[in-house]
Amino acid sequence: MQRFNFVVIGLIAFLSFLNLTNAKSQPSQHVLTLSLDEVVDIARDQSPQAILAQHRFRASYWQHRSYRAEFLPGLNLRGTLPNFRRDIEPYTDPDGSQRFIERNVINSLARLSLSQNIGLTGGQIFMYSELERIDNLDQEEHSYRTIPVTVGFSQSLSGYNAFRWQRQIEPLRYEEAKRAYVSSIENVAVRAVNLFFDLALAQVNLEIAQLNYSNTDTLYRIAQGRYNIGTIPENQLLQMELSYLNAGTALNEATLDLEVRKFRLRSFLGFNETVDIELFIDPTVPVFRPDLGKALQEALNNNPEVFQYERQLLEADRDVARARAEMGFNADLFASYGLSASDPELAHAYRDPLVAQRLQIGLNIPLVDWGLGRGRHRMAQSSQEVVRTQVEQAWIDFEQNVYLEVMQFTMQYDQLDIALKADTIARKRFDVTRERFLIGRIDVRDLNDAIREQDIARRGYISALRSFWQNYYNLRRLTLYDFERDIPLDEDFDDLM
Repeated sequence: MQRFNFVVIGLIAFLSFLNLTNAKSQPSQHVLTLSLDEVVDIARDQSPQAILAQHRFRASYWQHRSYRAEFLPGLNLRGTLPNFRRDIEPYTDPDGSQRFIERNVINSLARLSLSQNIGLTGGQIFMYSELERIDNLDQEEHSYRTIPVTVGFSQSLSGYNAFRWQRQIEPLRYEEAKRAYVSSIENVAVRAVNLFFDLALAQVNLEIAQLNYSNTDTLYRIAQGRYNIGTIPENQLLQMELSYLNAGTALNEATLDLEVRKFRLRSFLGFNETVDIELFIDPTVPVFRPDLGKALQEALNNNPEVFQYERQLLEADRDVARARAEMGFNADLFASYGLSASDPELAHAYRDPLVAQRLQIGLNIPLVDWGLGRGRHRMAQSSQEVVRTQVEQAWIDFEQNVYLEVMQFTMQYDQLDIALKADTIARKRFDVTRERFLIGRIDVRDLNDAIREQDIARRGYISALRSFWQNYYNLRRLTLYDFERDIPLDEDFDDLM
């Protein structure tokens, strides 16, 4: 037994020496003492998760901008300057005979076009002006073709208007993205709360371990003195010695766990190893009682999942409409009216232009498709029913989650009061028990029970604080509403760009 004791004590001393050596070899650290609010604010500003949420929103923002640009006039300039072609082509002589000749031609083209999508019908109107020049290098001559102006219209007659569905879905998608960003920031806060209390519990465990090590050291020395004068049996002395050794082991484990928790919180907040973090645990909490009806209404108004459900229903309806339109008769209408002229001289190419007209109606009538179109339509209808069923179930679960979150948050006040009273009582009991042990009125087992209950009560209070703040930020994330200040959660989205 004595040999075992020497080994354990030597191991504790060796670990302490390593900790001291590592502390001397590491660069000097700047100590930050942070409260929970400060940790949450830093996480929202600079944590990698917050930065990723910003980039995801920016992608959604530019997607929305692209959608809106589709309904604005588009001005384009297209050109081919030049297009050289050298080839052997068939040629018909004036007498009707044919032969192959070599041709060297340069073609140059410039077109300025203006187009506008029509959301009401799903078609497009356009207007363009074009200038083309052909240079025949073999005959050393050139010619111009001009189209001063041409206006036209193209329209699908199938009955499916993609633009109309876009006008319903894309604004909803963008609102969902904005709510999702705010929700992501609240998720960052929830993660910050968890890491904060992981480190806070590690700090408390280290304080407990240090206090227990100091107490067991003192009590072990007292027990040695009592054993030497014969007032306690050997088994109590051995039990005190074992408690002392276990306290030393717990102290080293708590020290290591504290460093691990510091590293995780520091990494989450975007700090490097030159920053050391110490936490200030504020026992005060905001006091308010959220109304269940208001919480449910705010969740329905703000939560991104609500927008997601509405978007999924619209997308399912869109897919059914598209499959129905593709199942049967399809037609496309194209019409244009313009002026055109040609001449070897550029100035003359704009004189006396001829009228150019074009009308085209394209038909697509599936005569035999072996039920392909009908099958696609039925598949789209089945998918639509699946989405509706899933959304209905999601609505039920969503409302239930809001109800449970409000109930859990309301109960946390009682849990905090109980945990605080238990912590106070356990500390008083330990003080009384320790004094009675010092005067020899109780044995070591009662003392160990008091120490253990004090440790459990202290950790229980930290756990109750963690649960309160988890429920606090979960309620904010679910409703996107600040019940403490009675305002909706919002962000300045212009600053994010």
